[in-house]
Amino acid sequence: MPILPSIITRLNSKRMQQIDLFREYPFEVQQDVLMKLLDRAKDTAWGLKHDFSSINNVTVFQKRLPIQSYDDLRPTIQRLRDGEKNILWPGEIKWFAKSSGTTSDKSKFIPVTREALEECHFRGGKDVLVLYSANFPATKIFQGKGLTLGGSTQINNFSNESFYGDLSAILLENIPLWVDLIRTPSRKIALLEEWEKKLDGITKATIKENVTNIAGVPSWNLVLLKHILNVTGKKHLLEIWPNLELFTHGGVSFIPYREQFRKIIPSDSMNYMEVYNASEGFFSIQDDPASDDMLLMLDSGVFYEFIPLEEIDTDNATVLPIASIEKNRNYAMVISTNGGLWRYMIGDTVMFTSLYPHKIKITGRTKHFINAFGEEIIIDNATLALQKACNKTGAVINEYTAGPIYMKDDQNGSHEWLIEFETPPLDLELFTSELDQALMSINSDYEAKRYKDITLTKPVVRSMKPGVFYHWFRKNNKLGGQNKVPRLANDRRYLDEVKKINDTMTFS
Repeated sequence: MPILPSIITRLNSKRMQQIDLFREYPFEVQQDVLMKLLDRAKDTAWGLKHDFSSINNVTVFQKRLPIQSYDDLRPTIQRLRDGEKNILWPGEIKWFAKSSGTTSDKSKFIPVTREALEECHFRGGKDVLVLYSANFPATKIFQGKGLTLGGSTQINNFSNESFYGDLSAILLENIPLWVDLIRTPSRKIALLEEWEKKLDGITKATIKENVTNIAGVPSWNLVLLKHILNVTGKKHLLEIWPNLELFTHGGVSFIPYREQFRKIIPSDSMNYMEVYNASEGFFSIQDDPASDDMLLMLDSGVFYEFIPLEEIDTDNATVLPIASIEKNRNYAMVISTNGGLWRYMIGDTVMFTSLYPHKIKITGRTKHFINAFGEEIIIDNATLALQKACNKTGAVINEYTAGPIYMKDDQNGSHEWLIEFETPPLDLELFTSELDQALMSINSDYEAKRYKDITLTKPVVRSMKPGVFYHWFRKNNKLGGQNKVPRLANDRRYLDEVKKINDTMTFS
């Protein structure tokens, strides 16, 4: 296909001009995005309720519409899933991206409109290649294929006309046919629900292809790539795909996985590119190989607002458009999108590292969480699961903290829980099993990662000595009623600190 790279080069050049435009004029581009969103949705139920037609600037928009959480939107999304039209966005919404839930629900179902697919998600995927090509003009990435993992898609039981599944599956179901020329495996294999069959199918379909790039969540891809090496008997991936040059990753922090990828892809020419994409939209892309921050994509049908993190739980929180943000300050992100989400608090926190152009780093969630493998365990999940485990075993807990056990060459990931019991369970193994089962029943993403121990194995629960958390508070100068034990963390800092204190504690 010698003509394909030349066509792509011309399209890339045009898109780079548009990217340069919002780099130089971010405020103007964002206001234009907002006005277009309001105009499109002015005749919907939401648009009529808030009189979108009369909103002519950001200030009026902010005064007119409330900040919303998923719990606020849930009844409306249920109506959409039942087939009602023209509520949040014109027409009928047929696709819903399933992701981990909130305090009230095991799963969230995020509406995915045709406009969100075309102008945000698909554009984001193409922009990855545009920016990569700009950084590496001699790339041969288009002379081969990209390996992509997909989830599974199911029919929504509430309506035969609406469907739900992982975002990756929805994207695969809707991609243009020409994309199949530059990707592998087939949609049929990528969308297999049985994970073992999918692993085998992808392996057989891809080992004879010229794979030049891989995309997806690091944890899932690591499982797949190790399986491919095991089946083929090769020492590293370059023996299978000598032209492999790019891994585009997102969803979880790449830090714990970086060394493992370097082991299985031992090449100084291998490039890694982070993206920030979620069920709600495709938001940012690492545009500079020398820096780990990401360019916020300002013209893809998403209008951004930001709440200073220290004000997140206050009654009169400041909500800032992009024109008013500052560098090196944590913000909770609020989005209005061509998917019909209006002033929706997505739950992520970001920090701006640059203003011209606007670049961000993901700093966490608005609440404590564990998301080292894409499982998104939040405090509410942990509290309810521990309560269930205690009820089943008669245990009583004083304090606890939890975090990830990272994948190793011969070991899958897991969670480690350090618990100081007031009343220990008679059987700690039973307590661990009950905790694991409760988490699976509460959080669908955790349940998926625990499937047959493929990504996450059973958690490890360790009983701590009495007083260990008090000693931790004292060591960190945090004694006092206003300080709290960090319940969940996405790294091992607190785990390692508490374990070290526990190991050195003696009783007089």
